[in-house]
Amino acid sequence: MKKLINTADSVVEDALNGLAAAHPSLRVRDQVVYRAEGPRPGKVGLVSGGGSGHEPLHSGFVGHGMLDAACPGEIFTSPVPDPIIEATRGVDGGAGVVHIVKNYTGDVLNFEMAAELVEDVEVATVLVDDDVAVRDSLYTAGRRGTGATVFVEKIAGALAEEGAALAEVAAVAAEVDERSRSFGIALTSCTAPAAGKPTFDLPETEVELGIGIHGEPGRARVPLVSARELAGVAMEAIHGDLPLQGDLLVMVNGMGGTPLIELYVVFAEVAAFVKGKGARISRSLVGNYVTSLDMQGFSVSVCRVDDAMTRLWDAPVETPALRWGR
Repeated sequence: MKKLINTADSVVEDALNGLAAAHPSLRVRDQVVYRAEGPRPGKVGLVSGGGSGHEPLHSGFVGHGMLDAACPGEIFTSPVPDPIIEATRGVDGGAGVVHIVKNYTGDVLNFEMAAELVEDVEVATVLVDDDVAVRDSLYTAGRRGTGATVFVEKIAGALAEEGAALAEVAAVAAEVDERSRSFGIALTSCTAPAAGKPTFDLPETEVELGIGIHGEPGRARVPLVSARELAGVAMEAIHGDLPLQGDLLVMVNGMGGTPLIELYVVFAEVAAFVKGKGARISRSLVGNYVTSLDMQGFSVSVCRVDDAMTRLWDAPVETPALRWGR
């Protein structure tokens, strides 16, 4: 294993220190990432989090127009309730706080416990469960939460920035999730620093269809084929669950170890597929947004957006990982 780390035990802490040093708009306290300016009176706060190893999710999305705080756990491990409680209190501007939670058992239980214990703050919880690959997995009851988390955090964050009420922000977050679907494909495993070896074995001639962001198995292992065919598998799975129609927000996401040139090859095939279904990609992202350490592969996330969601997507955002309009 070759990794740019000091020790396996200090990876998350060291990375958070580097994040804060690189971005003065953020501050890190007790392994929680906050906006440096603190809560704005009357604004709904947004808190998300989950295991580290998926960067820039979630810490890279803290800032104007998105999250107010992120709670990163250890590698592929949910944050415990205490930092979630502190983050919730720390971002409350008097209008309540929305918890955006990916559907993994540890995340759900710990955010749920934190919400119950923060009796002095009104909390609304939105669950993200966009992965169509499998109904239940090693870590979930129901669908996994993956790439659509970025859509939810951006669109709900923009509405909160405008001063909308707690119920409105939570409602649009839930609607974005309902309109979104994702599917991932792995070419290689990932290697967690503490393990020092690949999470699973995947022969050079095979790929895993429907992989999870922690390396959970998907639908099947098949021989490696062209980008066109792999993109077709992902898009057929998404289209079969939520027919592609109207205006779409589409993200082709790298899993951490895939060159950008390959992601654009995939995006070209995704765009051709969408066009063939009579739909239109009105907004897009291509790059690493929800990763799995050094895994090679990609995921596709699609959201059927309306005019209101598109306006919120286009609203100004300033975070380490997303920035436009300011």
